[in-house]
Amino acid sequence: MSKKKTSEDELLKHNLIIRVNDGLHQTLNKLLVESDCQSIAEVARKILTSQKINCFYKDASMNAPMEEMALIRKELKAIGVNINQQTRYFNACKTDAEKKFHSDQTLILFTKVEGKVERLFELISKLAERWLQK
Repeated sequence: MSKKKTSEDELLKHNLIIRVNDGLHQTLNKLLVESDCQSIAEVARKILTSQKINCFYKDASMNAPMEEMALIRKELKAIGVNINQQTRYFNACKTDAEKKFHSDQTLILFTKVEGKVERLFELISKLAERWLQK
């Protein structure tokens, strides 16, 4: 909800009724969908008063890299949990053989992390190239 208008100048007291053709109505609807306006009337008011209409566009080419980065984040979190468990087991061990086993398991997990981080850096550099191009 918008806040209540307190100033007499800000109150919208007068109705204007206009008719538009299908093409102009579609254009206004398109502006409504892409902008921060709440209604077609607000779009029309902003056009009449020469105010800025803030439009928001989504770059669909970024969807795949962003999804992959979210997946990598999830995998890294799971690997981190596993590393914490291995560390806890390592600290609870009494024999050297058990400690060696848990340290080897932790090393395997760290090699997985290294591969994921490499891929993450590749994705970030590609996104940076696209971003800095514009």
